[in-house]
Amino acid sequence: MKACYMTDSGKVRSHNEDSVTILKNENNEFLLVVADGMGGHRKGEVASSIVVSHLGKRFNDTPSIGTKLDAVNWLNDNVNEINSEILQYGEENVDSKGLGTTIVVALLTKTYLIFGNIGDSSGYVIKNNKLHKVTHDHTLVNLLVDAGNLTIDEARIHPKKNVLMRALGAAEKVELDIFDVDMEIDAILLCSDGLTNMLTDEQIEKVLIDDELESEEKVEKLIRKCNARGGNDNISVAYLTRNGE
Repeated sequence: MKACYMTDSGKVRSHNEDSVTILKNENNEFLLVVADGMGGHRKGEVASSIVVSHLGKRFNDTPSIGTKLDAVNWLNDNVNEINSEILQYGEENVDSKGLGTTIVVALLTKTYLIFGNIGDSSGYVIKNNKLHKVTHDHTLVNLLVDAGNLTIDEARIHPKKNVLMRALGAAEKVELDIFDVDMEIDAILLCSDGLTNMLTDEQIEKVLIDDELESEEKVEKLIRKCNARGGNDNISVAYLTRNGE
């Protein structure tokens, strides 16, 4: 396995509200996390860092996640705890109104691969040199697309495309969407919408299937391409490939 993760402020934002990590535990299980924070007075990075630090500590303290059901329960329990932490922080800090974050996470073990997400940070896999999106964005425009009121092309340029319908810190109760993913994949990609709002899936795929580039070079190239197109948002990428396994 080869793992690489990077985050960049982009060309417009004065600070970075994203958090990202990839971790491996004692049982050679992998945790990938990307969180895209939101909130005034630079509190978005507080929310996203709570996600990464909480999951990272719990994962590092866990020799093995266990069965697939154990993993689903582990993710749900921790996401609920994180949501409570973010809500408590907002209550205790008067300048933190609107504090919140997205989350996309992947857990890879010897016997299963599961994804989870809340919000519009995305999870993908590469299989047979094709990029496949696993997660489903919790956005207003996605609801309109699902209802047949917008096309996918219309959704990409809709003025309210970034309006979230679900986020950590937005409500007392949260629901993490869980996806059971085929193990026969070549790579995992998690990213914030700073990547997907600037590059199409086809453009992302073209970079990731380039055999002449190492993992780090692929991630760096994706971020460079976003910034070359304006870099309107923070950009975070977590990439895990089986090459060199």
